[in-house]
Amino acid sequence: MTCLRLLLLALVLPALQSCDEDVAEVTRPNIVFIMSDDHAYQAVSAYGTGLNHTPNIDRIAEEGALFTRSYVTNSICAPSRAVMLTGKYSHINGKVDNINPFDWDQDNFAKSLQASGYQTALVGKIHLDGLPQGFDYSNVLPGQGQYYSPVFIENGIKKTIPGYITQVTTDIVLDWLDTKRDKEKPFLMLYHQKAPHRTWMPEEKYLGLFDTVQIDPPANFFDDYEGRPAAAGQEMSIYKDIDVVYDLKMLDKEEELQTRYRKAFQGRYDRMTEEQKAAWDAYYDPIIEDFKSTKREGEELALWKFNRYIRDYLSTIQSVDDGVGQVLDYLKENDLEENTIVVYTSDQGFYLGEHGWFDKRFMYEESFRMPLLVKYPKEIKPGTVVDELVQNLDFAPTFLDYAGVDIPEEIQGESFKDLVNGKVDEWREAIYYAYYEYPGEHRVNRHYGVGTDRYKLMHFYYDLDYWELYDLEKDPTEMNNIYDDAAYAEVQQEMHKKLEELRVQYGDSDEANEESLNRYLKAKNLTR
Repeated sequence: MTCLRLLLLALVLPALQSCDEDVAEVTRPNIVFIMSDDHAYQAVSAYGTGLNHTPNIDRIAEEGALFTRSYVTNSICAPSRAVMLTGKYSHINGKVDNINPFDWDQDNFAKSLQASGYQTALVGKIHLDGLPQGFDYSNVLPGQGQYYSPVFIENGIKKTIPGYITQVTTDIVLDWLDTKRDKEKPFLMLYHQKAPHRTWMPEEKYLGLFDTVQIDPPANFFDDYEGRPAAAGQEMSIYKDIDVVYDLKMLDKEEELQTRYRKAFQGRYDRMTEEQKAAWDAYYDPIIEDFKSTKREGEELALWKFNRYIRDYLSTIQSVDDGVGQVLDYLKENDLEENTIVVYTSDQGFYLGEHGWFDKRFMYEESFRMPLLVKYPKEIKPGTVVDELVQNLDFAPTFLDYAGVDIPEEIQGESFKDLVNGKVDEWREAIYYAYYEYPGEHRVNRHYGVGTDRYKLMHFYYDLDYWELYDLEKDPTEMNNIYDDAAYAEVQQEMHKKLEELRVQYGDSDEANEESLNRYLKAKNLTR
C-alpha cells in the first residue's frame, strides 16, 4: 500500500466513523410522553365505551398499541408522577402523598436520558415542587395550575400567559419542537396537560358540546355500599359532596348560592378576559337561572348534578384531544413520526359516576386503571392489543430500554418494550397498590392490595381494619365483597400469599406505612 493511500485512509476512516456515530445518535428514538390529569379510560373512545369521541388519541392505538390492563400504583396526582419519573414505589421514592415534598435530587429516567445524549424537556403539569431536574428545558405549572390565563414557570421564571391552559401547553410544546430543540439530538418531551382535572372548566369553543347528548349514569350510580364500610365513609359523592359553584359553575351574580368553595371558584372565573367571561356567561347564566328556579330534590337532583359534571368533564377532554392531534400532525409533517415513540396516558383513572362518585384514590377499578396507548412505527404493529398487567412503575425502564440506556438496579418496574412486540413469554401475574393520604380530603381510607387479571384483595387500615375481595370476572363493578365467602376460601388464601410476596418484593411493610403516616400527620399538623 502506497504512502498516499495510507494517508487517505487515515483521513477518511475517522470521518466515516464519526458519520456512523452521528447516524446512530439521530436514529435513537425520540420520545413524546403525553400525560393528562384524571383522564378516565372510560372517556377514551378507543376503549369502546361510547361515552365520547377522542379521534386523535385513538390514532395512537390505531397506529400502535392499546393496553387494556394498565394500572397506577397510588391513585393520586403527585405520587403518581413521582413513580412515573423514578420507576420506584411511593414508599421508596418518598412521595407517598400530595403533602410532603418530592426529592428531585434522586435519580429519574430523564436524568439518565439526558446523561446519555438526549435533549430533554418538560412542559405542563408536574405537581412536584422545586425546579425539575433532568430537563434541559422546563416550563411547568405551579401546583394544580389554572384553566384560564395560566401561570407557567419557565426554567425557574414565573410568567402569566393569556389563553386557555390546554392550548397554551400545546403551543409551548410545538414551539420547543420547532425552534428550541437541537435537531441533531434525539429528544424526550414530557407533554403534560392539566385537563381534565377538577374544576373541569371547558374551553369557550366547547361550552355546551354535550348538551344535546343523553348521558345515563353508570348502573351502580345509586350504590348503597352494603358490606363495604370504607366505600361508605368516603366524601366524593356527586350527590352529597360535589360543590354546585366550584364544581358545577353555578356562580350566580346575585351571590345567593353560597357554598364552601364559592370564593375559590370566583378567583378562577376572574382570571378570564372580558371576552371569555361573555362567552362563559352566555352559556352558564341560563343554566344557573334554571337551577335556582327549579327545586330539584333527591334522585332528580343527583341526576342533574351528574349531567352537569360529566358534560363539563368531557368537554375539557375535547381540547386535550385537539392538542394530541396537533402534536401528531407536527411529527408527521416534519418527518419525525417514524422514529418517535408517542405515549398517551393519565396520571391515574377517575370515577365518572361509578358508585356515585367523582375523584379517584381507591383501588376500585375506575381509579386504579389508566388509559395507555403507545405508537412507534419502527417496532409496534398498528392495531396491537396488550392484555398483560402493566403499571406506571414501568414507564421509566421502558423508555431507558428503547433508548439503549442501562436500567438502574434500584428501578422496580419492568420494561414493556418486548412485551408490546410479543417477545416476552412470561410476565407478571399480579400487581401491588398502596394509598396513603388519610385522614384528608375525600376521606378515602389508607389501604393496600394486590390485583390479578381476575381477583382483587384490599386491606383498609388506620381507623378501621377491613378486608375486601372481588371476583372481577363475575363482579366487574365491585359491588359484592366475597372476602368471607366460604366458596372463595382458597382464592382468599392464594391472594394473601401473593400480597405478602409483592410486599417483600417491593420492600413495603406495616413499619413503612407507619413511617409514612407519621410524616403525613406532621405535615398536616394532626395527631393520631
